[in-house]
Amino acid sequence: MPSFDDIVADFAFLDDWDDRYKYLIDLGRSLPAYPEDARDEARKVKGCASQVWLNPSIDGAGPKAVVSFEGDSDAHIVKGLVAVLLALYSGRTAAEIAKTDAGAALAPLDLGGHLTPQRSNGLAAMATRIREIAADAAAV
Repeated sequence: MPSFDDIVADFAFLDDWDDRYKYLIDLGRSLPAYPEDARDEARKVKGCASQVWLNPSIDGAGPKAVVSFEGDSDAHIVKGLVAVLLALYSGRTAAEIAKTDAGAALAPLDLGGHLTPQRSNGLAAMATRIREIAADAAAV
């Protein structure tokens, strides 16, 4: 799985949006297999037109807790968006996640101008859910 900075660089290199969509799909395919027993309502992200699951693991407590995620979706492009968000947030401390504005971080990718409104809303819902999980971890 490439780093978030590598994803941004790859997007900048790809001129055509068809190629960028293919790249998103490839990112989704590169995600590790998602555990079947984690496909439940507790891990399902609300506000996504597609089905999306985020499975957090938390190491430590408080703002320094490291929060990592597994994720999956039943839609190829959305699964790629999950991969982008995991590259941005997974493996960081709860405090770092709280300080990271997904909208600002994702701006160089220009996704908002090329995603359907439903996918844009789903992306925002995923980022919100990740930040909620981190906030809960930080509060412990």
